[in-house]
Amino acid sequence: MLHPQVNQIRCEPGSSRDGFFCVAQRSIESIQLNNWHSTPFIFKLCVCCTHQELGFDLRDRELRTKQALSLIALIAGIGLYLFSGTALCAGLATDGVTGIEAAAFAATEQYMIQLDADQRLASDAYFEGKAWLILWNLFYGLLIAWGLMKSGLSVRMRNLGEKYTRIKYFQQCAYIVQYTLVVFILLIPLNMYEGFFREHQYNLSNQDFMGWFVEQGIGLMLELTLGSLLIAAIYVVIRRLPDSWAFWGSVTSVFFLVLIIMVSPVFIAPLFNEYKPLPESELKEQILMLARANGVPAEEVYQFDASEQSTRISANVSGLFGTTRISLNDNLINNISPEGVRAVMAHEIGHYALNHIIETLIYLSGIVIMAFFFIRFAFSRVIRPEWGVRDVSDIAGLPVVAALLSVFFTLMTLLNNTITRSNETEADIFALNAAREPDGFSEAVLSLSSYRKMKPGPVEEFILFDHPAGYQRIYRAMRWKLEQQSIVELEVPG
Repeated sequence: MLHPQVNQIRCEPGSSRDGFFCVAQRSIESIQLNNWHSTPFIFKLCVCCTHQELGFDLRDRELRTKQALSLIALIAGIGLYLFSGTALCAGLATDGVTGIEAAAFAATEQYMIQLDADQRLASDAYFEGKAWLILWNLFYGLLIAWGLMKSGLSVRMRNLGEKYTRIKYFQQCAYIVQYTLVVFILLIPLNMYEGFFREHQYNLSNQDFMGWFVEQGIGLMLELTLGSLLIAAIYVVIRRLPDSWAFWGSVTSVFFLVLIIMVSPVFIAPLFNEYKPLPESELKEQILMLARANGVPAEEVYQFDASEQSTRISANVSGLFGTTRISLNDNLINNISPEGVRAVMAHEIGHYALNHIIETLIYLSGIVIMAFFFIRFAFSRVIRPEWGVRDVSDIAGLPVVAALLSVFFTLMTLLNNTITRSNETEADIFALNAAREPDGFSEAVLSLSSYRKMKPGPVEEFILFDHPAGYQRIYRAMRWKLEQQSIVELEVPG
């Protein structure tokens, strides 16, 4: 039930209806937080957006500045809300600790010395380079968008679709196919460096160029089919709901996201790897026992041949609404001890048992809503008349929309990483208590050091890491192990 004062929120009508800023600013002024005070602000935002039609007339610089500050304040508030529930223990201080803490640090260092200096330098360089690639991808994507608009190619692609069909939906699909192919070709150099040459440089790939390129082709086919359906559907929403398309476009996107999560284990993942049941063994039965004990509705464990592509270990519990599947790759089976495998699978089962899929969907829904309102606010301010785009419902403006989304989601990196890192921390703790394999867990974490920086600074971890730092994870496992030993000792009669 809505808080009574939500009904009092109204925004002045005007030609430019930017409901997001209305909610961000006026809800702070109008909502009196009684029993509603414990609800995260992002959910209040969603409630307000669905409760009524919102708008705002942006007619002066001062008002636009206030609204921009409201957006910044909202994003910062969400980040602080999530940050408050995340333990930032990177670079754990060792000064003045005694007893179990000191023993846990010493045990952690025993694992760390298994990595020589060259391994540490290589993994640090790989991770830091990957962080820079986030910015290079952003800049290159913006350059592509600018080139498509400035050259008039985007408008020509739209006109070509309109030339061969009068049905608006098919015109949009024709444009999306052209746009996807052009962008795919323009991104080949960066994707080759990032996904093939760089992976081989750091000995993380087993794939030859032809195998890599075939996978790129499969990804392209998925974009041409599923991507075209989603983008065309969103433009139908924009065209038919000109006053509320930002909200309903985000709802459409979230619906597609849920659909992809549901079908991915069964129909999409097998396009890239061969999945087959794990041979009967004691380890398989132990994994299934862990799954049954924690409510995972799966009766089989699948192994997939990731070693054809990569040296990385991985596993997951994926799917939704009846398609849940437990999977692990052959690198994990072949390179990690059974104790380590049990710990990794307990971690993945923890994500399911702790409802992280649903929780992440809720957070992502809020972020997607913000993204669409950001597009609504920014599109008319960056578009240029000479580019030939008629309005926001014109498919020729898709490169501008893609550029705005790239900027938005890059700015959201901190928030997204914090959400994921918080969930990963919870799954780590779950795994330690479910599998009770702290040394196996630490072994698995150490194997990730080939591509993850093990001991970053606290600020670096907070901004760039979507998982807790390896050092922190091993320390937590060693601390858990020592605490459990202390409990046993206390239970033994004197």
